[in-house]
Amino acid sequence: MNEHATVASRTSVWVPVTGLTIFAIASGYLMSLLPLSLVSHNIPTYAASWLASIFYVGLLLGSMLIEPIIKRIGHRMAFIAFISLLAVSVGIMAVYTSLSVWLAARFVAGIAVAGIFVVIESWLLIGDSKEERAKNLGLYMTSLYGGTTVGQFGIGLFGTTGMMPFMVVMALLAMSMMPAFMAKNAKPAVEEHISLTWKQILGLSKPALIGCLVSGIVMGSIYGLLPLALRISETTSNNDQIGVLMAATVLGGMSIQPIVGKLSCRMSKSLLLALVSILGVFAMGIYQLDQNYVTHIIALALLGMSAFALYPIAITLACDGIESASIVSATQIMLFSYSVGSALGPVAAQYFMRHSLGLMGFFFVVLLATAIYMLFVSMKTKPSVIAE
Repeated sequence: MNEHATVASRTSVWVPVTGLTIFAIASGYLMSLLPLSLVSHNIPTYAASWLASIFYVGLLLGSMLIEPIIKRIGHRMAFIAFISLLAVSVGIMAVYTSLSVWLAARFVAGIAVAGIFVVIESWLLIGDSKEERAKNLGLYMTSLYGGTTVGQFGIGLFGTTGMMPFMVVMALLAMSMMPAFMAKNAKPAVEEHISLTWKQILGLSKPALIGCLVSGIVMGSIYGLLPLALRISETTSNNDQIGVLMAATVLGGMSIQPIVGKLSCRMSKSLLLALVSILGVFAMGIYQLDQNYVTHIIALALLGMSAFALYPIAITLACDGIESASIVSATQIMLFSYSVGSALGPVAAQYFMRHSLGLMGFFFVVLLATAIYMLFVSMKTKPSVIAE
């Protein structure tokens, strides 16, 4: 990468980051809005898990289709196109309240969000060094989770009934396109994109693939079912409390990003994945042992730290040693793994919610299994980790 390209990439970073932040506010509000608005739209509450799963099926399909689109029209126009598609899906849900229409709209939304994620992640991960990639991804995750945190307060400000909440989401999505519209010359430093071969795909880090898979399982369940689980909890009695608990979860995820960015350059990433998984296990233990509202705020903040740290650690692990021209392809594969987990997670979590363990028990089991696996991997690969 030449000096001019490096300067250009740095000056254009504000475009994806600003657009992402506004998108995240809209997405954060929509995330909690959907399960909480089912009753007012005469849709059964059990549909929450199906709406979450169909969204991630769309994310799964989209993750396989994005690379050719970015190659053809570039990162900036691809971002505008995918945001527009997402806004259309939200508008359809505002007008039609049939479950079948909502399922179709969420499927389309999943494809659109897959495009948004691959565009932004590959834009920010294209760099010459691990340190630069870790720094940019930390900026990406902080913007994503910071915006998502702010979006949670839309529940109290705009409510969960009628068309108004959906109109607010659409307005925010329209605003998120403005930076890309205004900065017509903004683009990543590397415009050439090379697809990974099957041999290269099979050679990608297995802990990275597992980390993205588990991240999808946990995050899909948080986004799709946590608001509903909190509503039926004895410690929450209104939407404002649910909004605070959701915000605590996302704020916890945002607060750990700078730490993750620094640690991922200084220690084994598989060991780091084990440690953040153990943090989530600890958080769920606290949540189950004490039913106090304040304790639940702390526990969910710790869960957020754990769950929201898995993906950035895993994707930087996957991109270690990969040339910048192949980053789009690599991020697409990692998103595919994430999407598989996201599609399966809410369905499996729904089973736990029918029993005494509940959603928090589901998180406990998944994160404990992940911690054990990553600990074994880190011990097995200890000599090679020092080279990181």
